[in-house]
Amino acid sequence: MAFIEFHDVRKIYRSGEVSIEALRGMSFEVERGEICVIVGPSGAGKTTLLNILGGMDSLTEGRIILDGEDISAYSPRKLISYRRRDVGFVFQFYNLIENLTALENVELAAQICPDPLDAAETLRAVGLGDRLKNFPSQLSGGEQQRVAIARALAKNPKLLLCDEPTGALDYNTGKQILQLLEDTSRKNGMTVLIITHNSALTAMADRVITVRSGGVRDMRLNPTPTPISEIEW
Repeated sequence: MAFIEFHDVRKIYRSGEVSIEALRGMSFEVERGEICVIVGPSGAGKTTLLNILGGMDSLTEGRIILDGEDISAYSPRKLISYRRRDVGFVFQFYNLIENLTALENVELAAQICPDPLDAAETLRAVGLGDRLKNFPSQLSGGEQQRVAIARALAKNPKLLLCDEPTGALDYNTGKQILQLLEDTSRKNGMTVLIITHNSALTAMADRVITVRSGGVRDMRLNPTPTPISEIEW
């Protein structure tokens, strides 16, 4: 059994008499500890996929299994626990609380889960040991994204979901963030899903899933991922 299993997942948004099918029978698998890059153009269904897997949205039909649990059958109350306990989120825009320091932003997330990592140690692990008391406005874009990653990691999640994590960063800073995500996955055996429209990033992945028009067009394994330092875009 794979760590993540999507079985014929459909998502239909309805507004009055208008229906939009965002996911059209999507099926795929991801193994534990893999870096999976999900690539496709805007409107392909990438964010919908991530939101449903992360428990922030519900599916219309199908099943989603994570680590042997049918999360698509969870009640709203159980989904709250799932989001707190099992999933870390990294978004394109950092969503930090401006009047809290870097340390306090990470501590806030750590307080809602049962087995968190130490917030200060997690910030040191992402290279921000000397920035613990800085507010977001005192940090660069790359440093803010590192705080966001530390906030996700401090939850000690089973799964790290990244929505265009380098989209708001310059080229060099984006590479640093990708290296951090890769190092975290390899060191901790954490499963990482990255959604992006940038096909160059697929070279770093263990598994590449191409989506288009709400469905999976291709899924392939990459036996020799390219080092981040050698990827150009």
